Amino acid sequence: MANRFYVTTPIYYVNAPAHIGHSYTCIAADALARYMRQALGKENVWFLTGTDEHGQKIQKAAAEANLNPQDFVDRTVSQFKGLWEKLNISYDDFLRTTEPRHIKVVQRALEILYQKGDIYQDKYEGWYCTPCETFWTAGQLAEGNTCPDCRRPVEKISETNYFFKLSQHQEWLIQHIESTPDFIRPEARRNEVLSFLKLNELNDLCISRPRERLSWGIALPFSASHVAYVWFDALVNYISAVGDFDAQGRYRSGWWEKDSQVVHLVGKDILRHHAIYWPIILKALGIRPPDTIFAHGWWMIDDSKMSKSRGNVVSPLEMADKFGIDVYRYFLLRDVPFGMDGNFSEGAIIKRFNGDLANDLGNLVYRTLTMIEKYFQGAVPGINTLDKQGEDLLISAKALSKEIALDGGWKDYNFWFVLERIWERINMANKYVEDTKPWNLAKENKTDELKSFIGLLAEVIREVAQAIYPVMPQTADSIREQIGRDRIKKGRPLFPRIEITNHTDDHR
Repeated sequence: MANRFYVTTPIYYVNAPAHIGHSYTCIAADALARYMRQALGKENVWFLTGTDEHGQKIQKAAAEANLNPQDFVDRTVSQFKGLWEKLNISYDDFLRTTEPRHIKVVQRALEILYQKGDIYQDKYEGWYCTPCETFWTAGQLAEGNTCPDCRRPVEKISETNYFFKLSQHQEWLIQHIESTPDFIRPEARRNEVLSFLKLNELNDLCISRPRERLSWGIALPFSASHVAYVWFDALVNYISAVGDFDAQGRYRSGWWEKDSQVVHLVGKDILRHHAIYWPIILKALGIRPPDTIFAHGWWMIDDSKMSKSRGNVVSPLEMADKFGIDVYRYFLLRDVPFGMDGNFSEGAIIKRFNGDLANDLGNLVYRTLTMIEKYFQGAVPGINTLDKQGEDLLISAKALSKEIALDGGWKDYNFWFVLERIWERINMANKYVEDTKPWNLAKENKTDELKSFIGLLAEVIREVAQAIYPVMPQTADSIREQIGRDRIKKGRPLFPRIEITNHTDDHR
């Protein structure tokens, strides 16, 4: 494990409010950051998120709202920040691409590449997709002359622009991906990128837009009549937030050194920008690539991708208000392995709520508190002697933190595995209660056995609280508050069951 850990989400495009996909990436990054703070210490972890505020879509959305672009992005950014606060996202830095610190680094990066001869001017004629802000060649277009990514109409344009020599680093990138198994994850996404690179010759990347077509962007330092392409601008946020270039054009950042693990979490729809454009930009700037780019899947509704046009977008704020913040966080990270697509429904949340949270975790905590209150007047007993089942449970609980840290768990960004292992212990503890029947121990005045039995349950719950903290921080804190080292402070049940009605699974 590296000495330091730097985790990022993409910076979210603020032409519309945040949706479940944005919250999914942020919650995953937050859980990773919280875990790594436990492992490495708070001072050795940095969690970056932010907003992407330039480009044609912003300019258009602002015009439709009768606002200037800066006022429009200021309003939308406050909504994103409010949502992250609501969802308990513990970011260390929130970068906006309209901030001077970011603009300075973008312009310096462009200047360095231009002076090296990695950026050149040329006339471009091709097909442009405004929603994706991407140029395509005729051969790349989908059926009906539509964008291959979003399947919306494209327009043919001809203009003079600046291009970054992406193609000259294609072989280097193939070799780097092949020699670094953890660079692109999961493996299916790694294979997808490798296949693309081996079957297609990269075109050089257009990194500008004429100011006459787009005024809302970062000015090119070598051409007053052009602004930076929004994707070049956006990708640079990962280095502009944590460092700067010195007078010789060398990048300096404590969070990008060899002893720091750099992890980008992104949605699979922006994998190509991150796995192809970004490492090549870094290579040209003399900066090492990130350690891992992890592309997670999409949340679907009835096997269809959520989209505003289909009217099936789920509001994370509504879900958090309806079911609770930690329930929403738990569901997103537990219901499907990170990297795969999942089907979202309120019925699926309720199933997890009533099963995993109310019946399993909530029941274990509440019945343990009740027994401590009933049999020992709120004083938490210690553990003396245990039977074989109790010894096995204690050993298993003590091994939990190490087990979830290793390959297959936190080390592999496998939240599903981590939560599965935690719930194994919860279920073992609940079975121990049913098998031991502590009420019989009390009737038979077997006080020492009862003390050890309840002391063991309290210890298992403490281990569980420590383990679930990165995913469910409020729940973990509540458990710790209720089960202290010496005494309890019993509260209400953590997860009162939800009564299912015919209207519960309404997506509207």
